[in-house]
Formats: sequence, structure tokens, C-alpha cells
Amino acid sequence: MTNPTAAMLVIGDEILSGRTREANAHHLAGRLEPLGIHLREIRVVPDDHAVIVEALNALRARHTHVFTSGGIGPTHDDITADAIAAAFGVGIDVRDDARALLQAAVGRDRTLTPEHLRMARIPHGADLIDNRISGAPGFSVENVHVMAGVPSIFVAMLDALLPGLEAGRPLLSGELRFEVGEGRIAAPLRDLAAEMPQLSIGSYPFRDGSGYGTNIVVRGTDRASIDRALERLAALRRSLP
Repeated sequence: MTNPTAAMLVIGDEILSGRTREANAHHLAGRLEPLGIHLREIRVVPDDHAVIVEALNALRARHTHVFTSGGIGPTHDDITADAIAAAFGVGIDVRDDARALLQAAVGRDRTLTPEHLRMARIPHGADLIDNRISGAPGFSVENVHVMAGVPSIFVAMLDALLPGLEAGRPLLSGELRFEVGEGRIAAPLRDLAAEMPQLSIGSYPFRDGSGYGTNIVVRGTDRASIDRALERLAALRRSLP
């Protein structure tokens, strides 16, 4: 079985300007790995309708799942929902079930404002994603899952979404620490990676209070293959002067 792949599209001028630190991609990557969904791309784009549409169409054609964050709030620069509708060539309107969720969140005795209703505009044919924090829903259109940029709300929406998604074999990993620089082990690592293409073998240099070295991380879906690779790496480490 081939594992599903995923991409993330982060939307917002505030990310590109450095005013806001992006945290959602890091959280998403950690949630997808145990499900066997390979996160292959992360893109950050501005609040620009044409750029969002172009990036979304490119990503959704290549990956099983596309996750977006940002741009579904109540203000004029929250244009993600309209861009999603344009990318799929569908209409977008205030939807009764989304309106009901917002009404329940603000209370039955309050009148929904135009700003509330802006968050109830959903592309035609979409499925809603529950938001237990503020009530304003995200939504899915085919393989695209549209969520808020506020990290706590993104996490809540992801909690609601992930149990229903197509998953794969869980991604497993193992790690070994070398007390030498990358250059000392680059050639044997290259040979091992060529011999075991079913695994991802990453090299990560470090420097700490005890000196410097390299952490080697082996990832894959088959524990036996990972263990064989770690045995080879352990033998390599023993052979180093």
C-alpha cells in the first residue's frame, strides 16, 4: 500500500512579514506522521486571491490531502474561502448549518453581525469541519481541508478532521548519535541510502556542551528495515577511530 501524501498551504501576509510566528505546520507534521500520511510540501503565500488559487490548484493535483491555515475570519483580508471556491469553480454563500453553529456560539439572544455571517460563507458542496473553540467552522472541498490560522482553533479543527481521513501505515523512526562531523560519515550514509531506498535517512549536525557531532534519523514504515539500518549504522560507529 502506498501511503497518502499531504501538503500544507499557509495563508497570510502576517506570516510573510514576520509579525506572526507560524506554528500550525509544525503541529500538523507531528500529527500526520503517526497516521502514515507523508507531509511533502509546505508553502506560505500572501493574502492574494490569484496566488492562493494558483498554489492550491498545484498542490491539490499532486497530493492526497491539502491542509490550509489562515484567512477564514471576519475581516476584509480573509479571502481564503472565496479563493477555494474559485479554485474549484463553485459558488459560495452563507449556509444555514454554518449560520446555526455561529448562532449557537454567540448565544440565541444575540443577532449575528455581517462579520459573523462572513464566517458562515461556505463553498458549494463543502463539508464542515467542527470548531469547538469559537463555533466558526472550517470546511473540506474534495481533498482540500480549510482551517483557521489561530493555533488553538487550528488544533481543534484538526482534532475533528483527522479521524475521518484516509491514512496509511504509521511512519516509524530510529535514531543514532555519532560524535563526529557529517563529513566523516557522508560516504557510507550515501551507500546505505542507496541500498535501502524504502527508508528515509537524514543527517542532522549538532553542537552542544560536550562538543559536536551528527544525529542520524532513519524513517520508514517497516520496523525490521529500520532495525537493519540501525545495526549497520551502529557497526559504522564502532569502526570509527
